[in-house]
Amino acid sequence: MEPSGHGLKARFAHEMRQYAIVSVYLWVCLGAMQLYKTAILSAQGVSYLPFGFAAIKALILGKFMLVGQAIWSGERARGRRLIVAVLHRAVVFAILLIALDAAEELIAGWLHGRSAAQSFAEVTGGTWLQIGASSLLMFLVLIPYFAVLEIGIVLGPGGLRRLFLGPARMPAAGLQG
Repeated sequence: MEPSGHGLKARFAHEMRQYAIVSVYLWVCLGAMQLYKTAILSAQGVSYLPFGFAAIKALILGKFMLVGQAIWSGERARGRRLIVAVLHRAVVFAILLIALDAAEELIAGWLHGRSAAQSFAEVTGGTWLQIGASSLLMFLVLIPYFAVLEIGIVLGPGGLRRLFLGPARMPAAGLQG
């Protein structure tokens, strides 16, 4: 059991730091996708500038990611190869995020007086190709995130910080490629 006071403050600070990291990562990725979409549509003469969308969506998806990770934390991929654990988590979380995002949009649409069909068309962009492309992009965005997360688990507490921010070292003779 966590002690009150400093323990709760430390846990809250840790959770907020994790939320900020995942939200910024998603914001950069989603912002890049929005920029690309804007460039393509601009080339076709269509004005499209919803850059605030990426920030809001990143905050919402970041919240979903942390909740999912809290639920997932009990299940570890013991004995699995790292790549299998990363790809498994990326698939599961991509499905989770897509489903929760769709549910949230359907509820928001309902609250604003739109039908489920109108809300679904708004969420998906209208075509199955766009749904598939968006889903694939979400999966691809999650792979590096979970790769770093899983490597951090393997390295133990503080391992990633030492690896990325510690002094540069020469690789061991047996690790050269």
